[in-house]
Amino acid sequence: MGPDRQPLFRGTAPALVTPFTPGGDALDESALRALIDFQIEGSPLGGEAFDGVEALVVLGTTGENPTVADDERRRLVDLALEHTAGRVPVIVGTGTNSTAHSVEYSRQAAEAGADGLLVVGPYYNKPTREGVLGHVAAIADATDCPIVLYNVPGRTGSNLTAETTLRIAETVPSVVGVKEASGNLNQIADLIAGVPDGVAVYSGDDDLSFPTVCLGGDGLVSVIANTAPGPVAEMIRRALEDDVAGARRLHYALLDAMRASFFESNPAPVKAVLAAQGRCEPALRLPLAPLTAGARERVLAAYADLVEAGTPHTA
Repeated sequence: MGPDRQPLFRGTAPALVTPFTPGGDALDESALRALIDFQIEGSPLGGEAFDGVEALVVLGTTGENPTVADDERRRLVDLALEHTAGRVPVIVGTGTNSTAHSVEYSRQAAEAGADGLLVVGPYYNKPTREGVLGHVAAIADATDCPIVLYNVPGRTGSNLTAETTLRIAETVPSVVGVKEASGNLNQIADLIAGVPDGVAVYSGDDDLSFPTVCLGGDGLVSVIANTAPGPVAEMIRRALEDDVAGARRLHYALLDAMRASFFESNPAPVKAVLAAQGRCEPALRLPLAPLTAGARERVLAAYADLVEAGTPHTA
């Protein structure tokens, strides 16, 4: 990839759940197709209809990528690309804590036709800054596919500081975006102020997406958009267009649901909501467990308006 970088998208990309059949035994391909259409077509809220999202992410954290087998990965990527059919970019999560495995997954995604790769900071083994740079560079050397870096220290055990992320972005020309989920607005602001031209900064936290875009960010990689693609995407579009009042109104309309998405381990809450909407089974794979009864009640209460707006017969 040459020096003239361009972001893969500006706006909203849901980190799609991976729908499973009951018991989690297999991919639910028909549910995945329907979920993709739902994301792209959009959904209403409070009587207003909103257009859908600008991109899709598959096999991210919300997609339960650690428990998706290699043959399932290939099938899921092929299916997502085939069904999306170029309507929006498709970004595939390929990062692991093994550089060799990450390179292999990245090659497979690129060969399948992915528009971009989501590369999480290596987890568990806690590499140095030089190790992370070498990891990303190895992936970039193996494929021409654009890369979105993913910083989520609450899951990886180590934070990619703004300084480290900026160094990687400056050194690796195929980096075109950063999904920043540190939860630290100071770090987010430093990133936005320092990234090279053509490198987008996306919020990795739904509840910080509005302030992130107001600081100059480019959008959101979202959990909640699985259940409410229209209003989430509209919130970000309005923020990008400097309609702060309109974006703020949607932010507060969605805030309870954003917070409820993490009452228990993601994606258990959002899968419970999708099940209530009739869109997919709530099935998870161990070590993730279904919501407790109390958590399910709280989640569905927080999501009540979105459950009603997002059911197929009312959408």
